Amino acid sequence: MKLALRLPTFDPRRVRRGVFLTCLAALCLGTQPLVLADGLPDLGDSAQGDIPPQLEKKVGESILNEIRLRDPQYLDDPEVAAYVDQLGQRLVAASADPGYGFTFFVMKDATINAFATFGGYVGVNSGLITSAQSESELAGVLAHEISHVTQHHLARGIAKEKQNSMVSMAAMALALLAASKNADVATAAIVGSQAASVQSQLAFSRDFEREADRVGFQTLEKAGLDVRGMGDFFQRLQQASRLYENNAPAYMRTHPLTIERISDMQNRAQKTPYKQVPDSQDFHLVRGKLRAQLGTPKEAVADLEHLLKERKFANEAGIRFGLAHAQLRARNFPAVEQEIQALRRLKVNSPMLENLAAEVRTAQGDSAGAAAVFKAALKNTPFAKALMYGYVDALLADRRPAEALAYLDAQMQLYSSDYKLWGLKAKVASALGRRLQQHQALAEHYALQGQLLPAIDQLQMAQRAGDGNFYELSVVDARLRQLRAQQEEEARQRR
Repeated sequence: MKLALRLPTFDPRRVRRGVFLTCLAALCLGTQPLVLADGLPDLGDSAQGDIPPQLEKKVGESILNEIRLRDPQYLDDPEVAAYVDQLGQRLVAASADPGYGFTFFVMKDATINAFATFGGYVGVNSGLITSAQSESELAGVLAHEISHVTQHHLARGIAKEKQNSMVSMAAMALALLAASKNADVATAAIVGSQAASVQSQLAFSRDFEREADRVGFQTLEKAGLDVRGMGDFFQRLQQASRLYENNAPAYMRTHPLTIERISDMQNRAQKTPYKQVPDSQDFHLVRGKLRAQLGTPKEAVADLEHLLKERKFANEAGIRFGLAHAQLRARNFPAVEQEIQALRRLKVNSPMLENLAAEVRTAQGDSAGAAAVFKAALKNTPFAKALMYGYVDALLADRRPAEALAYLDAQMQLYSSDYKLWGLKAKVASALGRRLQQHQALAEHYALQGQLLPAIDQLQMAQRAGDGNFYELSVVDARLRQLRAQQEEEARQRR
């Protein structure tokens, strides 16, 4: 029996972003036909059934593009993103499928949670980072989520459904992806699909959790991190859940923990030779920066000053770095400079500290000083994205667009798929009065985020700009034909 996909009515205050993303996943799954598997592969088999890997990638990419575009909780912070990606890629290199290709992103959400979507796209809540007591604990959760992807759990859960209805599969995708993020949303999603079959798949997810524990443990060990971090973190979550009663941490509700699972993780750890693994400096700096964003500026300053005064910290540099950012929010610039000097006395050597030193100058209107700090820092760490973006903005603020354009063009030889660099190039071209280049750069900025209609509009504006030569117009025309062909292909797939 074929069932039309009927989404239930949701309370937006309760559901938040989960339903929007899972609806998107369902729609993306419907863009091309799939051949359903006769059954679910054995749990030890990492095959994803008959769902093409390229379709998983397409769905995951679409989800992330929509998060960036519409979700205010998407954390657009290149420093935090770079740290999480660095740790994540270290684990991916040690995973069951190191060549799969992963993308990590962070949500500004104080709840303790992480979630894996199709195609290697893994989201991490800021609350998970600040609550982890060691880098290995954070890595343990990431390894678990990476294992959900390398074992193709979401795709396998869908493939187990034996019906041939594409719409039925879309409903299944809706419920399963919702379950990975928010148990309440999953319950609501079941209302709009085949309740019995969906509930069967959600129950099966407990087996997926055990498999993700096993494979994630192996990944953590191979990556050279402390394997005790996984069990320790999950045990603390379970103990904390007893205090929450029905309001358990989000991770507990979306990743059902059992005493059996925790015991299994701890038993595996005991059989492994003890290895002390120190946390990286960036782990503590990122935790401090995220903590500085909690509450009002005054509350953040008071919180971090109290921890510093009472010496309630595992790493002084992390707390001082957080306090400096909290003071920057409060616009207490002398206090920021005081903490920067204290961090230098602690021998902190990080592009994040140099970025902060430049930011405080920018906040005081000293764009020339900020540009000088960025330029010096980039000599030591030329690939730090936060420094790149900040340097271009500082040059623009200092009315030096020609320098900014020369620097950007050099960087885009290496990072041609960085949508932020294209956005900055559009700003630089506007400052130089180059209208064709401005619209052309904006087109790439949009296209790289999956927004084809705005990209096409910008290229059409570039055609009418009136300041391009024959070669530039030819490049615009060719790119416009390419994007229109892509748009037509996507429209054909949806029919």
